[in-house]
Amino acid sequence: MVAAAVTSYALTPGRVWSVVAALVGLAGVVAGGLALTRGRGAAVALAAGVAGAAGGAVVVAMAKGGPGTGYGIVGGWAALVIGVVAAALGGLALARSRGFVGGRR
Repeated sequence: MVAAAVTSYALTPGRVWSVVAALVGLAGVVAGGLALTRGRGAAVALAAGVAGAAGGAVVVAMAKGGPGTGYGIVGGWAALVIGVVAAALGGLALARSRGFVGGRR
């Protein structure tokens, strides 16, 4: 059985999951940036970063093909990287708020 070709703009389930994970990770990056400047929202950034990275990792692990096959592998890797960045920002903001790393105390 031959699989049908996927167009470049078709929203397959893998692509949808990777976009959702990337958006969650991006929200975590924004929350992490705000947490570093304002001191609030570090836990939100950390949680969103972990969720985005986990979503991206699931998409990457479940993909059966490479880029252009419709499994969302490129978006999954992007979500994984964005999620890790968001988690790092959230963790840094949380450490600063607790006085572990160059805080204001």
